[in-house]
Amino acid sequence: MGLSVVRGSRIVSEWFNAAQIRLSQGGTNLTVFMWTIILFAMSKRSNREKILTEGLRVVHERGFANASVRDITAAANVPNGSFTNHFASKEAFGLEILDLSFEETAKIIDQTLCNPALAPTQRLLAYVDANVSSLEAHGVENGCLIGNFGVEIGMHSEIIRLRVVEIFNEVQRQITLCLEAAVQAGEISAEINCKHMASFIIASLQGATLLAKTERSMLPLTQFRRTLVSSILR
Repeated sequence: MGLSVVRGSRIVSEWFNAAQIRLSQGGTNLTVFMWTIILFAMSKRSNREKILTEGLRVVHERGFANASVRDITAAANVPNGSFTNHFASKEAFGLEILDLSFEETAKIIDQTLCNPALAPTQRLLAYVDANVSSLEAHGVENGCLIGNFGVEIGMHSEIIRLRVVEIFNEVQRQITLCLEAAVQAGEISAEINCKHMASFIIASLQGATLLAKTERSMLPLTQFRRTLVSSILR
């Protein structure tokens, strides 16, 4: 991207923000030119959101490698050039949809593993159940988007591989804290290594999800949950 384009984008952003402030303060005498800038900026932001939202869905359904930029822009109903206007590369786009997907994971974590209204073991089961429900809602054949990234392009993009590792590390940290709370509450044995158990739970959940995707069946996840309850959380 040329320097003039970067400066132009910054100017548009500054004018857009200034106009928002002016409107919030009751100002209405904006020039036609400024209104044009506002509408242009809103359109650009809207196109970016469309590309991310629809692109995430396309990638989840087809896989990152099989989802072309043309497929993504067609699903978002925006010109092909909009993609390169907002993302330096497909890899950069991939990182953003990873983060977008993790936002949903973080919400699930907040509502389950970090929910003080539930006992620690109930939090963990609620987390598993929420993941199962999400898989059903998005199609068992599509699997886990974050896990798919790790399997599909972990060998081809180091920056994406490292981001997937960061995400799984954060999930493991939250499960570890939940298990430690369960130990303190006397719900599970104090002899359990909570960090190792958290890693085992993530690996098992991801493995069950991969089997569910392959078999087009929720049975592997049902069996995982049953085993978790009977062998670990008893």
